[in-house]
Amino acid sequence: MNATIIEKILSSASKKKVSAGDRVWADVDLIAMRDFGGPNVIQEFKNNFGEKKVFDPEKVVFTFDLHIPPRTEKVAKNQKACREFAEEQRTRLFDINHGIGQHVLFEHGLVKPQDVIIGTDSHMNLLGALQSFSTGVGTTDIVAALATGKLWFRVPRTIKIEIDGKLKKGVYAKDIILHILKNLGTSGLIYKAVEFYGSTVDDLNLAGRITLTSMVTEMSGKIGFITPNNEIVSFVNERSGQKNEFVSADKNAEYEDVLNFEVDDLEPMVACPHSPDNVRSVREVEGTKIGQVFIGSCTNGRFDDLFEAAKILKGNKSKARLIIVPATMEVAKEAIEKGLYKIFIDAGAVVSNPSCALCTIGHPGVLAPYDVLLSTSNRNYLGKIGKDAEIYLCSPATAAASAINGEITDPRG
Repeated sequence: MNATIIEKILSSASKKKVSAGDRVWADVDLIAMRDFGGPNVIQEFKNNFGEKKVFDPEKVVFTFDLHIPPRTEKVAKNQKACREFAEEQRTRLFDINHGIGQHVLFEHGLVKPQDVIIGTDSHMNLLGALQSFSTGVGTTDIVAALATGKLWFRVPRTIKIEIDGKLKKGVYAKDIILHILKNLGTSGLIYKAVEFYGSTVDDLNLAGRITLTSMVTEMSGKIGFITPNNEIVSFVNERSGQKNEFVSADKNAEYEDVLNFEVDDLEPMVACPHSPDNVRSVREVEGTKIGQVFIGSCTNGRFDDLFEAAKILKGNKSKARLIIVPATMEVAKEAIEKGLYKIFIDAGAVVSNPSCALCTIGHPGVLAPYDVLLSTSNRNYLGKIGKDAEIYLCSPATAAASAINGEITDPRG
C-alpha cells in the first residue's frame, strides 16, 4: 500500500482502490445546509425532483449560523423555508440557538473519522481536524447528493506539511497558519489535500487544530487532515457514542510535495489588507490604529480561543470597539460558567449570540468606509465587512492585546 489519507477515505467511500487524480463516485455520510445557501438547494431540489424524499433523512442536516436571529424579512423567509423542508423531509435541524454549523455538527457527534461530508459552507474542511473528508460544494452537487446519496469527486493530490518546534509565549496556531499562508499564498494548495504532521501539531488541542484546517481554504486547498492525539480520539468517541476507526497514511504514501516549517522562533503574525497571504509580523505593523476588534469565527471561536483572550483582557478596558462571539452555545455556556463573560463585559466588550458573526457583512458590527478592523476570522478581502474598510487578521491573543491599546499590539508585552 502507498495511500494517503484522502486516498484511503475515498477508496472506502467508493468501494474501490483509488489514487490521486482518479474520478470516483463516493457515498456521502452527511449533507449540511446553512440558512445561507440552503434555500437555493431546496428550490433546485423541488424543481428537479418534485416531492421526492431525500436519500436518507438521518444524513441530512440544516444549521442556522449566518444571520441569526434573522435581521431582514428575506432572511426570515429563507429560514422558514429551511424549517418547512426539514419538517417535510424529517431531517435534522439546528435552529438559531446553536451556533456555527460545523462546530455544532461535531459537538453533537455527527462527524466521524473517514466520513464524507459535504455542505454549503466553504470552510466545511475544518472538520478534517477530526479526520473527516468534508468540503463545501455548489447547489447542484448538494441537490444530486440529496437525491442519490452519492457525489462525484476527483481524488486530490496531497501535500505533506511538517511543523516542528516549541511555540514561544504569545504565539499560537493562528500565527502558524498565517506564516504558512505567507509562504504558500492564496493559490498554493489549489485542489490539494494537506496532511499536517510534526511535534508542534501533535501538541495542539482541538481549537488549534481547527484553526489550521479551517484556513486550508484560504490557500485554495480541498481538505486538511491531522493525525488525532488521545484528546481528539476521546472527544470523537464520546460525542459519537461509538469507538471509531481513525486512518493513517501509509509510510510510503506518495506526496506531491513535502514542506517543512520550524516555528521555534515564530513571532505573532498579522495578515494585512486586503488578502490573507499579505502577512507580516506584529512587530512590523505594531502601532497601527484600529477602530474595532472581533474575536470569534469558525477559525477562532472555541472556548480555548476565548480563554486566551480573557487572560489578557482581565482587569483592562478596551479602547477599541470590541465584539466577542462564541462559536456555539456549548462554548458560550462554558465561558459563562468559568467567568469569561464577566471579564469581557468589564473590558467593555459586546458579547453576541453564537454565530458566524463578523466573517461577512450583514451582522452587527459592519464597518464604515476606511474603518479598521482587527479580526480572528479567516478572510480580509476588500468589502467583506464594509465598503473601503480595512481588515487585519490575527490570533485571539493579539486581538485582545490590541483592543486594550486601540492599536495593533504584540501580545507578548
